[in-house]
Amino acid sequence: MDVVRIDLHTHSAVSDGTDTPAELMAAAVRAGLDVIALTDHDTTAGWEQAQAALPPGLTLVRGAELSCVTGGEGRRIGVHMLAYLFDPVAPAVVTEQLRLRADRRARVRRMAERMAADGLPVDADEVLGALPADSPAGRPHLAQALVRAGLVDSVDQAFAEYLANGRGYYIPGADTLVADAIRMIADAGGVTVMAHPYARSRGATVSPETIAEFAALGMAGIEVDHPNHDEADRKELRGLAADLGLLVTGSSDYHGTNKTTALGAETTAPEVYEELVSLATGTRVVAG
Repeated sequence: MDVVRIDLHTHSAVSDGTDTPAELMAAAVRAGLDVIALTDHDTTAGWEQAQAALPPGLTLVRGAELSCVTGGEGRRIGVHMLAYLFDPVAPAVVTEQLRLRADRRARVRRMAERMAADGLPVDADEVLGALPADSPAGRPHLAQALVRAGLVDSVDQAFAEYLANGRGYYIPGADTLVADAIRMIADAGGVTVMAHPYARSRGATVSPETIAEFAALGMAGIEVDHPNHDEADRKELRGLAADLGLLVTGSSDYHGTNKTTALGAETTAPEVYEELVSLATGTRVVAG
């Protein structure tokens, strides 16, 4: 029996990847995937292009990665929520994605202007002008500008030296409260899974207690098998998922040449995928 290979977290050039949606679908076939989720940041603009280019034998799960933040008193922590199979024209989804894309562009402009003021060869108009109007700008676009300028050798180095949380040019975004995101996607018939919950290299992470709070709000799963999780993290997260009744997914978080991780480097079990799909009512998977 053939092994079914499922990657539920990828990005295209519609957000901060480097492959067009069509190129991403072709790359998925070359990587031996049977199912791929397109989860660009805070936008569904690539869905139509991906569906139009869907090769025979490949199934597309349409989704998005939502920029969120924890609520409550004290320090807030950034959280990414993977949203799958929701109605893309639900009014709350459209309104919030428009707000987030505008905020992301304003944030990138402020960061670029701060860098330029310090003498770095980064031009905000040039960075933003190269992006489609409905594309959410992000720090990887600034990282690419630093690579082109010869200041760093890679996107990873640009983040480590200039753009990561705690570095001099980092500016936080005005992201969606996690509770609001979970409710918004549920109302639109979709399913939410927390992306890379223990990716400590990206900054502060949430506690198991906070993940339990998200589960109580209706979050369906956590992304356990991810390139930024070591074996100890994965073991702890699997135990937590079992205790909370959460689905356990695995994904590459593919960004094309912006990151070194290959498509299908981490995958989701077929039975988990089937359960996730069964929970959604907003839209359905598309088979090529």
